[in-house]
Amino acid sequence: MVALIPQENMVAALVSRTGRHMQRYRKGHRQVVGCIPYRYKASKQTPLKNDAQELEVLVISSQKGKGMLFPKGGWELDESKEGAAERETLEEAGVRGLVERELGKWIFKSKSHDSQYEGYMFPLLVQEQLDFWPEKNLRQRVWMSVEEASEVCQHWWMKEALDRLVSRLTTQQQKDQGPVLKSRKENLIACL
Repeated sequence: MVALIPQENMVAALVSRTGRHMQRYRKGHRQVVGCIPYRYKASKQTPLKNDAQELEVLVISSQKGKGMLFPKGGWELDESKEGAAERETLEEAGVRGLVERELGKWIFKSKSHDSQYEGYMFPLLVQEQLDFWPEKNLRQRVWMSVEEASEVCQHWWMKEALDRLVSRLTTQQQKDQGPVLKSRKENLIACL
C-alpha cells in the first residue's frame, strides 16, 4: 500500500539543524556557506524574447529582524560545501534548485560575536519554491532585482558575491549569444 503525504507535512518534518557541535572551523574561523538563489523573470513588455528576461534574486530577513541577506549558515562535518549551502537555502528560504560553481571565499568579522568567519557563496538556480519550509515562521523571503538586493543586503561580502554572480551570468550570456549573432549576420549577408 502506498500513502501520499501532503507536501506541507513532508517539509514540516524537516527541521533546521541547530547547535555548533558539528560545525567546521579552520584556523579558529567558523566556516559558513550560503547561496544566492536566482531566477529569470520574463519581462512584461516582451515575454517571449530571451533578452527581455530580468534577473531576480531571493533575499531573506535576518532571524533577528535587522536587515536582509542571502541564506547562509554553518558548514557541518558530515556535509560537502555544496550540500551545506543547499541545505541552508532550503531551511532558511524554502527553495530548491541547481547549486552552481562557487563564487568565492570571504573572511569577515561577525557583527554579533567577536570572531572571524570564513564564508563561501554559491549561485543557486531556483527550480522549486516551497510553500512550507523549516524557517517559514522566522523569516520573510522577497524576490527582487539585483539593484534592490544590493541596496538592502546587510553584508559587504554578500554584495561582492552578488557582483560576481552578475558578472558571471553576463559573461555567460554574451558567450551564448555570440554564435547566434554571427549566424544571423551571415544569413543577412547571404540574403543580400
